[in-house]
Order: sequence, then C-alpha cells, then structure tokens
Amino acid sequence: MNKTVIINEVGPRDGLQSQDGELSLEERQRFVQALLDAGLKHIEIGSFVSPKAVPQMAGTDELAKALQTPDGAELSALVPNMKGYERAQVAGVGTVAVVVSATETMNQKNINMSLDDTMRVAREIIARGKQDGLAVQAYLAVAFECPFEGPVSQAVVTELAAQLLEAGADLLVIADTIGAANPAQVKALMGSLVLGHGSARLACHFHDTRALGLANVFAAIESGVRRFDASTGGLGGCPFAPGAKGNVATEDVVMLCEQMGYTTGIKMPELLDVVDLIGGMLGRPQGGRAHYWLRSQAA
Repeated sequence: MNKTVIINEVGPRDGLQSQDGELSLEERQRFVQALLDAGLKHIEIGSFVSPKAVPQMAGTDELAKALQTPDGAELSALVPNMKGYERAQVAGVGTVAVVVSATETMNQKNINMSLDDTMRVAREIIARGKQDGLAVQAYLAVAFECPFEGPVSQAVVTELAAQLLEAGADLLVIADTIGAANPAQVKALMGSLVLGHGSARLACHFHDTRALGLANVFAAIESGVRRFDASTGGLGGCPFAPGAKGNVATEDVVMLCEQMGYTTGIKMPELLDVVDLIGGMLGRPQGGRAHYWLRSQAA
C-alpha cells in the first residue's frame, strides 16, 4: 500500500471562518505562506462566498492573486455556486471545492437549497471545471450524522458518492461535519467506497467533537484512504455543533501518520511554529491534543 499520506490544510478557510473576528489579508497571507514553508503542499486558502454571510472570508480573490504558489503545491478554495466559481477562476485559483450535504434538511439550512438543486449545481461546476482546466473537489458533508435528521444511511452516502464521482469530480471528500462518526462506521463506509472506486479519488474530513478525530483517521487509513483534511492547531468548529472542537489538528494527524511509518513531507518544528503564529494572530492559544507534548519534544 502507498506509504505517503497527503494532508490538505483547511485552517485558512474552515478554521478561520468559524472565528469571531476577522484577520487582515496580510495576516491570512502570512498564515498560508508559513504553512507552505512548513512543507504543506495542499492548502485551502479561503472561500468565494458572500462577505456579508462570512466576513472572515472577504477578499479571498485578493489573497489568491497575492500568493505565490510553489511548484508542486495545490492552493484551493471553496465555491458555493457558479458565481463563486467564476470569481475563483478570475483570481487564478486552480482547484475549487463544492459542497453537497447528504441530507435534505442540511442543504436547506446551510445554503437554502434542496438536495437535488445542490447536486445540480455541483454537477454544473464539475463540468465547467473540466471545460476550463480546473480541478474540482466534491465534499459530501454530514456523511455520518446530520444535526437535523440524525444518523445518515451508508446506502444514501454511497449513492451520492457514486453520482459525484461519475459526474467527474477529481476528488471526493467524505466529511464528518459535526464530528459524530466512530471508527467502526468510518471503516465500514470508507472500506466500501475504496472497494468500489479505489482510493486515489477519495479523502476524509474529520472533526474532533467527540474526541474521536484521530481514531477515525486511523480507521480510514486502515481502509486504504491516503488523503485527509486537517487544521493547524485544531482551528475551526461547526455552527451546527455549538461549542464543538474544530477540525482534527494537523500536528496530531502528522504525528499519527509518521509514527505509523507513513510519510507526509511536513516539517513538525515549523508546523508547531505555525500553530503559535495563528494563536498569536487570534489572541488565544491553539493546539491539538498532542501539541504540548510535540512542542516539548521539539525543544
């Protein structure tokens, strides 16, 4: 099996959009550049949503134009609709992400669209991306449990996943949006998807709401998945899970993978410095479950 694990850093988007305040564009640029310097090659830099709805993401087009993308790096951005896609394209973003929630109610509450309409928009953006030479990542949110409808059937997720892959998504990301999954569920779902579609176009996105984030990463690795979203310092959260811990921390995922013999290409001392950097910008310390132990080892 492939011994390389790809970490897609989502702190600059999923992490920052959950914060009370907004960072300046200069601070956001410093954050992304520090991540690149730490060896991260896949970074979600922001989203092209309405600044009225998500002020933390205002100016992502300017950020994208200001960033210098090193060879071999992939800087991506979330687009909610075709207008967002076109803004991303003009800004020079090479990889865009679309989100489809696995339940009707979550789509309605999150973006005021039906599941059918959300799938239609996703298909249109995937097709447009192929036409324009952009890569399109499709996220399947609340893939394990919905805050409104409860547990989500594996059969439903499997069917929606097949539709998005058949539509031509370059990558399908299975997202445990509210952090409700357990390792047995992850192994069952991801094992089935890897068997049906292979692992090359699959990834996982876990939150640490119930302290099972790392256990779920391990279960997905055992199922053959080799790509994961993570957020420096565990930065993030979910508006539908008030008070919940954010995304699984990048430093924790790197530690897990490398102690198991996998390669991530990420430099731990520099990554820990990024955790301190973003903590300073936000005015409150950040850090995953192993952060202080990792810092003591680095010292």
